[in-house]
Amino acid sequence: MRRQHFEALSPVCPRCLRDNAHRAGLKVELVTSEKGDDIIEGVVRCSEADCRLEYPVIDGIPILHPDLRVFLSENSTQILARQDLSAPVASLLGDALGPGSSFDITRQHLSTYAWDHYAEFDPEERVEALQPGGATRVLEAGMALVDSSAEGPILDLGCATGRNCFDLAGHGDDIVLGVDLSFAMLQVARQAQTEGRIRYPRRRCGIVYDMREFNVAANGAAHVDFWLCDSLALPFADPAFARIVALNLIDCVYSPMGLLAVLNRLLLSGGDALLATPFDWAPNATPVEAWIGGHSQRGPDDGASESRLLAAIERLRADDAGFTLQTVAQLDSFPWHARLHDRSTVLYSELVQALRKLD
Repeated sequence: MRRQHFEALSPVCPRCLRDNAHRAGLKVELVTSEKGDDIIEGVVRCSEADCRLEYPVIDGIPILHPDLRVFLSENSTQILARQDLSAPVASLLGDALGPGSSFDITRQHLSTYAWDHYAEFDPEERVEALQPGGATRVLEAGMALVDSSAEGPILDLGCATGRNCFDLAGHGDDIVLGVDLSFAMLQVARQAQTEGRIRYPRRRCGIVYDMREFNVAANGAAHVDFWLCDSLALPFADPAFARIVALNLIDCVYSPMGLLAVLNRLLLSGGDALLATPFDWAPNATPVEAWIGGHSQRGPDDGASESRLLAAIERLRADDAGFTLQTVAQLDSFPWHARLHDRSTVLYSELVQALRKLD
């Protein structure tokens, strides 16, 4: 956790903000390991006397979740996992724990996202028709839709293994904050940032994985930081960001409308938001009643998500005087490949949308 980001963004306690609307600031309480301005391990504490909740910083990643005890309990395997296991021992553990285990699910996610973000740097990657870097290409396509002159901090929600944060940092000198709920993916992002190298399990088939390790480019790494946060309960009380990026996220949160409200709340006037989604709705991520389209095809939109999202943004502007996000441009279909294993790839057709917060 970089002190420059912590001091510039002035985070508040996410539990106080969510439960009581208190703007209780967070303070660095304890540092047990740091390098330069980078806190590797320590404790961040809420300043509110009735709360004083402590949040850990582990491997340079602050875990700022409003339901900290529940989150740590449900994700302890990921957070406490060793990163130095040899490939044969990791394979043995994968076989013993079996498919569907938290160990296997984490490896699957790492395989898909790390491959997409960084496989182009792998000297042994055998790429034929399928090319990695889909997230980067979607970001570039989206950036072409917005006014790149927006100045101020940048927030990448659902940043996964972090590649787009480095690309965003390459556009200027503004600080970039990457946020995700996956500790394992943030560890890969931090490794790319601090070591210029990553190590991740690439899925071949079933529960067979090949460990890949190679150098990567992390442009603008000094301007980037990674925090573990819930995108719907971020530790910021006031507008703080000139640009917010949320790729493949709106169909992966509990409340898509709540995410739009977060974008509106945290964007500075004149700032822009970049969304991309294939509307890949799943009830384990988003309750059906919260989906924007994807159901009720007997209605006037025939269940279409694209038109419902545009209508939802306009409805929020009409119903709530404080909601000022406006759609300024969009791409109706942009390809993004997600590699599952050697013989399986999903081709997403992304709606890429640029929004502007009006003064």
